[in-house]
Amino acid sequence: MRREPDFFGEQELNLLYIARRLKEALKLEKLLSEAGVDYLVEPDKYHGGIIFRSERVGAFFYVAPDNDQAARSVMNRGGFAPHEQ
Repeated sequence: MRREPDFFGEQELNLLYIARRLKEALKLEKLLSEAGVDYLVEPDKYHGGIIFRSERVGAFFYVAPDNDQAARSVMNRGGFAPHEQ
């Protein structure tokens, strides 16, 4: 389930995935929600491009450390490659 930052309190969250397109972010949100995984998604900047590097905005997905492995397993089954830790 998508949660607000307050839900996680002061705990350090693990970066799970950076969605570069809206369609991709919506698909991952649906996948995680249907699996009952609590996650936080926030827009943030990343650098993309090989020849013409630019700053872009993506959807950054985070989970609590105790949900990390379950979320990664759900993502793998759904065809997503989780962010390497």
